[in-house]
Amino acid sequence: MSNRREFIVQFSLGSGMLAAGSAFAQGALVVETDAQAAALGYKADASKADKAKFPKYAADQKCSNCALYQGKAADASGPCPLFAGKQVSAKGWCSGWAKKA
Repeated sequence: MSNRREFIVQFSLGSGMLAAGSAFAQGALVVETDAQAAALGYKADASKADKAKFPKYAADQKCSNCALYQGKAADASGPCPLFAGKQVSAKGWCSGWAKKA
């Protein structure tokens, strides 16, 4: 009986750790005040991009249609290689924006 109980406890702990690991692997959202984000002019809402500082910004540009964005089209956020280990808002923008091919 103790083997069964021990198995159930171990299984429960293992499942919990997998779930936590999956959430951690997705990464935290980039914060606009992060040094890298600030240097690239990242904004979680593309409409708030500094148009004077970044004159190449266009209203139709956002992270979700950038060549670097690695999330799916329907995702609210996704990974970007410019912010290693972190996620950017699909509605965001930074000066590293590049048109998808």
